[in-house]
Amino acid sequence: MRNSSRLFIKKLTRMCFILCLCGTLTCVASDDKREAEFAVDIQKTLNFGHAVWLGTSEKKFLGLYTDTAKNPRHGIVILFHDIGGNPNQQAIIKPLRTFFPEHHWATLSIQLPVREAGAAVQDYYALFPEAKARFVAAINFAKTEKAEKIVVVGYGLGGLMASYSLSEKIADVNALVTVSLPVPETSDLTAQTLQFMPKLTLPMLDIYGALDLPNVVNSARERQVMGKINSNYQQIKIDNEGHLYLHDEGLLVKRIYSWIDKITNRDTTESLQEQGKQ
Repeated sequence: MRNSSRLFIKKLTRMCFILCLCGTLTCVASDDKREAEFAVDIQKTLNFGHAVWLGTSEKKFLGLYTDTAKNPRHGIVILFHDIGGNPNQQAIIKPLRTFFPEHHWATLSIQLPVREAGAAVQDYYALFPEAKARFVAAINFAKTEKAEKIVVVGYGLGGLMASYSLSEKIADVNALVTVSLPVPETSDLTAQTLQFMPKLTLPMLDIYGALDLPNVVNSARERQVMGKINSNYQQIKIDNEGHLYLHDEGLLVKRIYSWIDKITNRDTTESLQEQGKQ
């Protein structure tokens, strides 16, 4: 009887995960109190960029928008933070948020839905549909700012949320960068997560540290195999770096910038060539 109960719970958990990611089940909402605390703390010390409040049909959420003073502006980079983080997350997100405006790109870093402090990664899967709704709101904001191009950079779980959202065919995004993309180590969830990747047809950079988290490093080969279906997929491993990229955070930022610059310039060149043929 006990084994039957365990089997039932396992099947129910798997079904809930699948249904949540398909957006057919109303799942757990974000922790509003925690989001509000992040917003208050960030706005007290914000000295680069300014706060903007974006909205879905369900709620308002914080974004940090920083325009570039450099002309011409190439576009807007939308940033997705890691698990339990915020739009000004010190690891990876803040360096990217402040670097790109100095190099012809505006940035919009958004607050993704969060669970209570200490929640496990699997507790966040129920928030994927809400993350997608926020993604759409961020795209709409970028359009109102007349973004020439839109690139998405997701760190950790933020990269997984972005991959899921883009696999659902969100339009108007030119490229995706995932930093330390995690894949659940449970076999059933691994298969479901990796199914996102073949659906992505836009240029994608999958970048991770050689000493990254186990669910990042151990799935790197599988991600690469799935990514080969997309001719615009590229994977880069940075030696001697862990999940926080403490040895040379600047190298990571420059790698991302260099790839985005190459991809978006290629898109512009191809577009001009097509116009010339007409």
